[in-house]
Amino acid sequence: MANSFLKMVQNPVKFNLFLLGKLPAAYFSGVRVKEATESYCKVTVPYKWFSQNPFKSTYFACLAMAAEMSTGLLGLMHVYKRSPALSMLVVSLEGKFFKKATGITLFTCEDGDAVNALIEEAIQTGEPRSIRAKSIGVNDRGELVAEFFVTWSFKVKRIS
Repeated sequence: MANSFLKMVQNPVKFNLFLLGKLPAAYFSGVRVKEATESYCKVTVPYKWFSQNPFKSTYFACLAMAAEMSTGLLGLMHVYKRSPALSMLVVSLEGKFFKKATGITLFTCEDGDAVNALIEEAIQTGEPRSIRAKSIGVNDRGELVAEFFVTWSFKVKRIS
């Protein structure tokens, strides 16, 4: 199932249509998946007119969007077409900013294996589980721009 999800994410036309329909702010801000596997996800966001703030850098919400996507795609991948079906929801977001984002910022989350294990645990126990996923944003020189922690909750959907 993860492989079919990855194929969809890696198809630029399909994924851009998904973004346009489900996450238009991310689409127009230029948030894009650079690379994704079952273990990690890399997402970029550019500094451009639509993502700018008055201080000539990328608006913090656009940085948060890219960081959230780098963590969330790992969750989506591991719940995609699962039986039983699971819901996922952001329950907390923390961010630290270290440098102005004045170009393309690359966010990387390497928590895919932990996310998958947590989802398996939620299925086995039938109880909701949460994970605090880390996403690091760097500029084109490899300098730390921002660090985010996104806490996701996963819960088995109950059939009513």
